[in-house]
Amino acid sequence: MAGETIITIVGNLTADPELRTTSSGASVCSFTIASTPRTYNRQTGQFEDGQPLFLRCSAWRDLATHCAQSLAKGMRVIAQGRLQQRSYQAQDGSNRTVLELQIDDIGPSLRYATTQVSRTSHTQAQQGAYTGGATGYGNPNPTATGEDPWSTPDNGPVYGAAQGEEEPEF
Repeated sequence: MAGETIITIVGNLTADPELRTTSSGASVCSFTIASTPRTYNRQTGQFEDGQPLFLRCSAWRDLATHCAQSLAKGMRVIAQGRLQQRSYQAQDGSNRTVLELQIDDIGPSLRYATTQVSRTSHTQAQQGAYTGGATGYGNPNPTATGEDPWSTPDNGPVYGAAQGEEEPEF
């Protein structure tokens, strides 16, 4: 949608994601990402932490389920989404305003960690049969079991030099 503020944040999860279901049946996962800037102080020869930014985030539907099953407290993540402002009246009668990030895409940062990814099919995601997890991220060696999560069915001729045919024009 035009006019929305899209941001990317890199930081660590402050707690395990919380998965809830709305009264209409939609899944929503809530969590907070803490992002702390670090600068190098030439006088002391050390890095210094700046003021941390704590940004409350929410993911919806299939992404919510994937976040709850794949992310855990302390993980470094890269998240992209739409920054939204919401106002409400607190129980004490005061008016409050909060900024939240509606997550469109999120994943683990590979700067200081490694991971294995397993892809879910659309029907698996609908049935809640996500095969990833916070401790495994799917099958670490998919070729050993013969599964290829990125494969597509053979739906036609193979083009290439081995068959002596030209690639199709686009």
